[in-house]
Amino acid sequence: MKIENINTLGELKASGYQSKSIKEELRTNLREKIKSGKPTFDGVHGFENTVIPELERAILSRHNINLLGLRGQAKTRLARKMVELLDEYIPFVSGSEINDDPLKPISRYAKELIAINGDATAISWLHRSDRFFEKLATPDVTVADLIGDIDPIKAANLKLSYADDRVIHFGMIPRANRCIFVINELPDLQARIQVALFNILQEGDIQIRGFKLRMPLDMQFVFTANPEDYTNRGNIVTPLKDRIGSQILTHYPETIQIARTITEQEANLDAVQSDMVHVPSLAKDLLEQISFEARESEYIDNKSGVSARMSITAYENLLSTAERRALKAGVDKTTLRLSDFMGIIPSITGKVELVYEGEQEGAAYVAQNLIGSAIHTFFPGYFPKIEKLEKPDEKTAYTDLIEWFFAESGFELLDDATDEEYQRILGSIVPLEILVKKYQPQLEKEDRFFMKEFILWAMVEYKKLSKDRITDGYQFKDMYGSYISKL
Repeated sequence: MKIENINTLGELKASGYQSKSIKEELRTNLREKIKSGKPTFDGVHGFENTVIPELERAILSRHNINLLGLRGQAKTRLARKMVELLDEYIPFVSGSEINDDPLKPISRYAKELIAINGDATAISWLHRSDRFFEKLATPDVTVADLIGDIDPIKAANLKLSYADDRVIHFGMIPRANRCIFVINELPDLQARIQVALFNILQEGDIQIRGFKLRMPLDMQFVFTANPEDYTNRGNIVTPLKDRIGSQILTHYPETIQIARTITEQEANLDAVQSDMVHVPSLAKDLLEQISFEARESEYIDNKSGVSARMSITAYENLLSTAERRALKAGVDKTTLRLSDFMGIIPSITGKVELVYEGEQEGAAYVAQNLIGSAIHTFFPGYFPKIEKLEKPDEKTAYTDLIEWFFAESGFELLDDATDEEYQRILGSIVPLEILVKKYQPQLEKEDRFFMKEFILWAMVEYKKLSKDRITDGYQFKDMYGSYISKL
């Protein structure tokens, strides 16, 4: 069916076009995708065996849907992806405010126009990209915003009485007829406004200022809600929950690999930045582990959640830290350093809700603590475990390294050191080279210095070395020497 050849109601009828409700449309196209083995929600990772099957079942059941989950769990992304399950174009009566189906008109305007013009009634075509409406629920949203109200200007211009239904100005929901309508953060919507949705969800009736309008609106509703809101800001009234067909729980990525895939997909990087900064695989894993640590941290309110956006913005900041250092040094290429992770602290402090203990310590301390915890967690996967208690005079894998620091009194690693200076300093610590060669022999050459720095930071986390922040970098020392200098 070529839509450019169909411009009137008569031509539409002759083409054999059959009207479908939007829920039937979504269901039919989803059936075809599932049968053909095509991905239904492409680009949404980590939900393949949990959320997406439940969402598919809800669509096949023709349900309105509530996506319930903490911040940054791709709830809105899922709702927007549903647009891809709609037909590419649908016809509507030209000039209709509510996208009237030419074969099943519901507004007074469309019915009167068809009664006058018959098969010559002009029709237009609506693309699926224009069939998505979204409203953030805020306490100031009114029934007039969502449903509609009497328009005194329209009444004056048309010289109509307020008793005439032609003076009605339709709100967002009627104007989204035959579309997907998303209300984000549903519990934030005042209870009296939620009540106004009852009949729309169940019977399709709307009432505006006493006008009883039998308008069977054809809509797919998707609501999103955060469990935190149920106690902090509001609630979904029980009769409204009863009218929502399926409630689907979302979740955070369950593995580092899935989290990495999401971050790399969503991070806003350009080719120049990506080409300039080499990022070791371990650095990407550490970055994601920070979010996992945050979700378990005693300093952070886990009921509030830690958004996936934290990892995305932290990754952008991480590369920018290395890029800035390379620009100052006047070089075209650099490799990420572990000390560059201090550049992601602003990405963490604004995205976590601290509990009382966290507030006492301060957001910057909590962020540094998370970075340290990620290093502590990952280290045993690469090198022998560092035991808390060791037998006196027993030689371990790290004895030579600790003795080197005792003999050399440590060293300083400056934030803006050139790559040559950075490599020379780490290369001078012979026990580091021995550890890397022995336990990570397959490591890529460009990743070796990051791994050496990783060992140093891990030794600090395991209380074998000390690390102090100086004006323009970090100073590493043995624990005993550091204690004496502080005295």
